[in-house]
Amino acid sequence: MVRVRVRQHVNPLSFKYQQPIQLPDWSTVYTNINQPFHLDLGCARGKFLISLAQIQTEMNFLGIEIRQPLVKDATKEVEKLGLKNVYFLFGNANNYLKQILASIPQLQLQSVTIQFPDPWFKKRHEKRKIVQQDLVNVLDEYLLPGGIVFLQSDLEKIAQEMCDRFIIHPGFTKKHPETWLELNPFSIATEREKVTLDKNQPVYRVLFQKNLI
Repeated sequence: MVRVRVRQHVNPLSFKYQQPIQLPDWSTVYTNINQPFHLDLGCARGKFLISLAQIQTEMNFLGIEIRQPLVKDATKEVEKLGLKNVYFLFGNANNYLKQILASIPQLQLQSVTIQFPDPWFKKRHEKRKIVQQDLVNVLDEYLLPGGIVFLQSDLEKIAQEMCDRFIIHPGFTKKHPETWLELNPFSIATEREKVTLDKNQPVYRVLFQKNLI
């Protein structure tokens, strides 16, 4: 199979990613819409979620990715495996996350992952980063009390910026006293995580919990 080369970064502020999002009929996507949900923002080709979905069949998984060719790759793999508890959606999470989550009937959002997001180092590109305060607000609105948000990056500056956005929000509490978690709390590593660790390079991880009250 010939793999389509995908541009590493896309500008989420460009016209293409401001268009109305097409949402599916969720009742036809998942076998049991009432199962708890895990949300992965910036899911790439979806290998992380596809692996989790095969292990945790009692959960539903939703991946949102802004690069459409990657969503197509992930969807083909889901169809090949016949999985009915995982779905991949092409869209700009910064614009449409609230609309997406509001559209899922009886949503029970239990956990969220944001892993190795595009860094956008330049100051003028600050608004292109996925973890904006508005996104944190939406997660606070829809995440179940006690639910978790896991963040990681191979760049300490990016990890710290994401961490700071959640620290200043009154709805979330950091779950560990150390600056960074040594281990990934999930049983599956992303492709980027594997490559980074294979090079003996550090990964900066942090875990937050939605406050019970």
